[in-house]
Amino acid sequence: MAMTVTLKVWRQAAPSAEGRFETYKTDHAHPDMSFLEMLDVVNEELIKSGKDPIAFDSDCREGICGSCGLVIDGIPHGPDKGATTCQVHMRRFRNGDTITIEPFRAKAFPVLKDLVVDRGAFDRIIAAGGYVSMNVGGAQDGNCLPIPKDIADLAMDNAQCIGCGACVAACKNAAAHLFTSAKITHLGLLPQGEPEQARRVVRMVEQMDAEGFGACSNEGECEAVCPKEISIASIARMNRDYLKAAVGK
Repeated sequence: MAMTVTLKVWRQAAPSAEGRFETYKTDHAHPDMSFLEMLDVVNEELIKSGKDPIAFDSDCREGICGSCGLVIDGIPHGPDKGATTCQVHMRRFRNGDTITIEPFRAKAFPVLKDLVVDRGAFDRIIAAGGYVSMNVGGAQDGNCLPIPKDIADLAMDNAQCIGCGACVAACKNAAAHLFTSAKITHLGLLPQGEPEQARRVVRMVEQMDAEGFGACSNEGECEAVCPKEISIASIARMNRDYLKAAVGK
């Protein structure tokens, strides 16, 4: 059964260009389509009419890569909890709905074109310390490094972060604390990451601040929209580790 939807889409030709909302209507959406498949249909219609298609990021379309970040009706990634934009389906909307689509808004995420933003700031935070560089020798059998299950589970919960930036887009301060703390936590909890823990947290937090992200006011918007449902408890852990490292250096 076909659906009719009206889209109010942010269009911006280039980073320095003035942006605006433009309205498009399609009668060829379907409840079983993903949100991105619906945008594909709209783009086909725009191309056929000789107009510039809507630019948006996507890659895996399986909720793995995080590149599909859009703000749908004011919610990063849309109405489904624990899901990325590509996992949202048109059955979440009603026939005749008007849907507003915007890019992630943050000073540190400049708009490149339309709904595409530059999330290179996240890459630079990772490059500042989100890795293990110590020589730990050859690969060992997994049972040689006993790790309590609760610690292993917590590390893996944080390792799920896909760096999509929804936490930044949801935060009124455009803070990147949930992303940064998840990357710090999943390495710092494991034996391989412990030797560099103090240096890592200082370097990554300082790079986060240098990128222009805002301060965390601990209101939880980031956790609410995170597609991997990472807990803000990681932010408290990062703040504690940073204080210990900063005082000790």
